[in-house]
Formats: sequence, structure tokens, C-alpha cells
Amino acid sequence: MKPVPRSLSEIRDLIKEGKITLPNLINSCLENIKSQKDLNAFISVFEKDAMQNAEIVQKKIIGGKAGKLAGLVISVKDVISVKDRLMTCGSKMLSNYTAPYNATAIERILKEDAIIIGKTNCDEFAMGSSNENSYFGAVRNPFDSKRVPGGSSGGSAVSVAAGMCTASLGSDTGGSVRQPASFCGITGLKVTYGRISRYGLTAFASSFDSIGILANDINDTAEILNCISGYDENDITSSKKPVRDYYKEIQKEINPKDIIIGYAKEAFETGIQDEIRETILLKLEELSKRGYRVKEISLPNTDYIIPVYYILTSAECSSNLSRYDGVRYGYRAELEATDGIEEMYTRTRSEGFGEEVKRRIMLGTYVLSSGYYEQYYKKAQKARQLIIKDFGNAFKKADYIITPTTPTTAFKISEKTDNPLEMYMSDILTVSANLAGLPAVSIPAGKDKNGLPVGLQITGKKFDEAGILRLAKYIL
Repeated sequence: MKPVPRSLSEIRDLIKEGKITLPNLINSCLENIKSQKDLNAFISVFEKDAMQNAEIVQKKIIGGKAGKLAGLVISVKDVISVKDRLMTCGSKMLSNYTAPYNATAIERILKEDAIIIGKTNCDEFAMGSSNENSYFGAVRNPFDSKRVPGGSSGGSAVSVAAGMCTASLGSDTGGSVRQPASFCGITGLKVTYGRISRYGLTAFASSFDSIGILANDINDTAEILNCISGYDENDITSSKKPVRDYYKEIQKEINPKDIIIGYAKEAFETGIQDEIRETILLKLEELSKRGYRVKEISLPNTDYIIPVYYILTSAECSSNLSRYDGVRYGYRAELEATDGIEEMYTRTRSEGFGEEVKRRIMLGTYVLSSGYYEQYYKKAQKARQLIIKDFGNAFKKADYIITPTTPTTAFKISEKTDNPLEMYMSDILTVSANLAGLPAVSIPAGKDKNGLPVGLQITGKKFDEAGILRLAKYIL
């Protein structure tokens, strides 16, 4: 693997010193993509455009006219729209679909001279915890190619961890940025719902979805967040709350005595790998010794998190994915002249969607049906409010909540594919932030006995991205 600088500041210093050029950096990233093709991180690579843009941005850097992200090489999860490029969502259904416009987040990073190197592999329509559900094949973990990288932004996490780029944009519906970040030993940020525009992000579950950032460096995460945050008239769910200068905020000193860190006792109970529990508890002990006030808090409705999440997201996905019918765009099944419209719908959706997507569509349709709406969907919405209330009560006692990011380190490919419920439990520590619309970040915390990364998750109050990133920087 070609060595690639891990941060934007390092890239800029090397360019100023004349030790590298941006085209050199792109070449190194492209070589890493090719030499590690077996990891299956990318669906499409923009080799020609990336090199051309590198020449342009290099001149801007030398002339002192470059944008805030000049020097960053970014990959994009293939559920986010990049104009005139394939956007497959990891699905046969959209395997030939070309996006007609840029997502707002893409427009904003391009404006600041970031270079997009390609679109990354992902679980189909972002539905999965292992990146084994892609029509284009499973993505593999760079620490052990027999293991999963996490999902659904697994391709994005691998592209950063394996030196194929310096940062990536992913999406997080229930932990799909943080969980693969944990499995691959990098930083993954999920923002407050509405902080980043969802315009151009393919909808999975609209009240949960968020564009997120994967990177090696906290400073880079903050700088990217500066550029892509803020209100967007194309997305009515985007927030008008002013955007803070996250980069400047995280450089501020922390007085540990002013900060109360809560650890949710439920996150350390049964089902958590012993090494992960011990690693995070040791981190909490270290923080206490450094002067932080560390106290136990409770999230009493934790047992309901997974059922509530999968009922509600499946309901929303069954509605969102109804548009893929073979009529307007995307895959259409081959039909006989005698086949009617109903046959076209049935065969197109049966052939175009993978098993996990079909499972969730059927579950969502079931819980929204007239006989079961009150029994499942409405109760799940009430339970969601209880989970939100739990966090409200917790944040009266603590400024931030620390938990493991995942209950286990990266598991082996095919290990959980025959047991969907066991696979869904991989998300138990991450989905609560999406249910409550809160910001959360996963950072590397160590490794287990097999050399696999362990992630630590910090959850904060709404719109306190600056706070969780600053704390993450001091923990790292």
C-alpha cells in the first residue's frame, strides 16, 4: 500500500514544502484502490476527473486562492447524488441509473475544492450492518479480509482506512457511519438530524437519515462539517440554526472539571464483548483521573431500541421504495406481450431488490397495514418518544454520554447472514442517536486480541457537534 497523508494539515504542509503535489496524492490513492481491489470498496472510480481536478486545485493552492477543503481527496457513498455519475445505491434496481444533479453536500465540498475520487460500495439502499447486502458484492475489512467492515457505509470506511482517500461522505440511518468507523479504526460522525441537508441523499427512512463524515482526523471532520452544514431551501427538514465554526471550536481548551461524562449502564451489560467493555471502562477511568466528572446514568428503555427502530424504519422504507416500480427509471424486468402492469411491478421489484431490502419492505408494509398499524407502528412511535425522553433526563445529569460504539469487533463474513435478528443487534448501541435525532461520534479506542479496532462513542445534546468533537479530540 502506498503511504497517504492522514490529514489535511499534513497534506498542505507537504505541498508547501514541495514534497508532494496533489496529482501525486491522487496517484497514490488510485494505486491503493487498484492494489486493494479485493476489498471491493468502490463501485465507480473517477480516475480521469480526479487527476484533472488535482491539477486545477494544485494551482489554486500555490496561488493562495484555494478553498477550505483543497487537498482533501474524498470518496462518496453510492447513495449520494453526484451529477452525471452512476448512483446505484448498491442495488440491481439502480445499477444503470445516472444522477441528474449534485446533492447539496456535494455542491458544498466541490465549492471548497475537495476532489471526489469515486463512489463507494454499500449495503443495498443503505440497509445492513455488514456491507454484505450489496448487488456488487461484499466489502472486506482492511484489518482482516475475512471479516466485514461494518455497514452500510462499509465501502466509505474502508476507503479511508486503507489509504484510498483521506475522507468520505456516508449516510447514517441507525449507525451506518459510526459502526463501520468502529470496525475499521477511524472516526465517524453522525450529526443532529437536520444539521446537514439530505437533498440528494437517497431516502431509506426519512425521519432517521443523515449524511455523515468518515475521516482519520478530527480536525478534518470539523472542517468538512463547517463546509456542508447549514440550511438548504431544497430540504425542508434542514435546520436554520446558525452553523458554528467547528474547527475553531474544537481547538479551545477543555477544563475537565467543567464536564460531566455519563456512561449508560445498559450499554455495558449482556451481549457486549468483554474486551470492548474493558477497553471503554478503562477509558472512562483515565478520564476520571484527568479530572472529568464521570458518573453512571440510565437509559431505561434500551430494550425497546431495536424493535422500535426496525418497525419505524421498515415502515418508512416500504413507503420510500415504492417509487422503484420499473415505470420511470431503474431496472425493469423482461416481460411477455401478454403480461399486465401488475406482473411488471411484481417481477421488477422481485428481481430488482435483494433479500434484505425485500424483508424490510414486507415488514414495513405489514406494520402499516390496517390490521396492525395501531398494534405496531403507533406503539413504536410512542416508544420512540420514551427513548427521546430518556436522553432528555440523562442530559440533565451529564453533558455527554460515552458508550462502546458496537457490542463486538468486526465479525466474519457470512457469520450472521442466516440470523437477521442477531445481525440487527449489531446496531443496538448506535440506533438510539438516530431515534432521538442526536449527534454522535465514534473514535478509535484500542484493539482486541485479534488486532481488530474497538470504537468509543460519544453522544451529545442536539446541535452540540462542536462539543462531542472537542471531547473526542482530547480523548484521542
